[in-house]
Amino acid sequence: MSFAGSVPALAQATKSNLDGLKLSNDKPIQIESDELQIREQEKVALFNGNVKVVQGTTVLQSGNMTVHYRGDSTSVTSGNADIQKIDVTNKVFLSSGTQQATAERGYFDMDRQVFVLEGDRVVLSEGQNVFVGCKLTVQMNTGEAKLDSCGGRVQIQLDPKSQKK
Repeated sequence: MSFAGSVPALAQATKSNLDGLKLSNDKPIQIESDELQIREQEKVALFNGNVKVVQGTTVLQSGNMTVHYRGDSTSVTSGNADIQKIDVTNKVFLSSGTQQATAERGYFDMDRQVFVLEGDRVVLSEGQNVFVGCKLTVQMNTGEAKLDSCGGRVQIQLDPKSQKK
């Protein structure tokens, strides 16, 4: 992870670049779950139990995932759905390359190209570097990330061996 500047000692939030979490529209998406319910009238697809989403090197796992889509004559099953938002709940794990994040819940806002992970303890790691807060916001088109504290301070543990020489 590369930081634009030094981190203040009393940081309330920290920003980083998570290039591995950029949105990739050119790769197929594979989704697995124990159960799938499609509610066409509500424009919702519910994936329940051991949800796993893979796109390229990015893997998302959670207990449940709800896909909200819009538009007439669109369907998740036909692959032409205009996805508006994706909610993930029940222990979320996101991995892309060397970067990993865990949280209680999260959502993708496809219109704004924003991915948010939230909970009492959101942990972001890259190798031995660990960042802990309560809300991780990633701009999917740029990979820029912001980690907010839980009302106190963001916790950061940096491995000196990770520094570029």
